[in-house]
Parts: sequence; structure tokens; C-alpha cells
Amino acid sequence: MEKSFEKYKGIHPGAVIKRELEKRKLAQRPFAQSVDEYPQTLNAIIQGKRNLNTSTALKIENALHLEEGTLMILQVYFDIEKVKETSDSFNNHPNVTIFRTSLFWDTDIHKIKWEKQYGAVIQRVFERGNISEKKETVRFYGSSRIRPVLKKMKEGKKSRSSKIKKR
Repeated sequence: MEKSFEKYKGIHPGAVIKRELEKRKLAQRPFAQSVDEYPQTLNAIIQGKRNLNTSTALKIENALHLEEGTLMILQVYFDIEKVKETSDSFNNHPNVTIFRTSLFWDTDIHKIKWEKQYGAVIQRVFERGNISEKKETVRFYGSSRIRPVLKKMKEGKKSRSSKIKKR
């Protein structure tokens, strides 16, 4: 896979195709026809509503002069990411039974993306959580990951309080 596409791991390959078409100023419909695909099929792939199959990937890679297999590798990484998000066996999360439902009143606790939303979770727990919730958060994330978030919270409070004093 080309190094320029490494950063797209976990993103649907349709987004990469869309970017490449825009970068090259190619319209979807004529491009789809040039690779012998239905325009609706290409559009569904670009919108992320349809997965990319090997045959279509090879045609698109050939037309865009991409390294063979690049788009299929991106599709596999996207599929892996989807499985991780939906499967509890792969989903690394804290012991949610420790958290009170009132702490996360505005969301379904089972749908929280604990790794992606760690800053918001840490902030909420340390602003409103009890001791056991804070301990579970420290156990799950580790103090090295929590410290920067708490430092940022503290700096934010200082800047707000200094603005209030100036008025």
C-alpha cells in the first residue's frame, strides 16, 4: 500500500476514492462509466453505503494509477474497525456497572467510544463522579492519560475565572 494512504486506515475506501476524484477534477459519472461500473454503484461506494469488492477496486486502482491492492487493504482495515466497534469481545471498555446512570444521563453508556472520547469521559467523571467512578476511570485509562486532561481542565477554569475578574 502506498505510504500516502497509510493515514486512511479504518476509513471507508469510498472517502479516498472521492478525494482522489476531486483532486484530479474527475466527475463521478464519467469516471464510473470509464471503469465499466454503474454510476449508482460508484456513488454508493463513495458515500460509504456499499463495500468495495476486489473487481471494482482493481478497475479503480488501474484507472487512477494507484498501487494494486491499496483500496482493498483500506476496505479490510475499515471492516476490522467496524467489527471492533460493534463487538464486545474486541471492545475495550471500563466496568460500566460501576458508573451511575445519572453520570452519563445524556447518552447510552454502552454506545460510548471509550478510546475516541476519552477526554470527554475523563472530564465528566472528574467533574461529577464519585470516588469509585474516578478509581475505575484511573484503572481503565491510567494516570498518564488522565493527567493531561485534568491539566487542561484546570487551565480552562483559570482562564475563565480571570475573564470574570476583569469584568
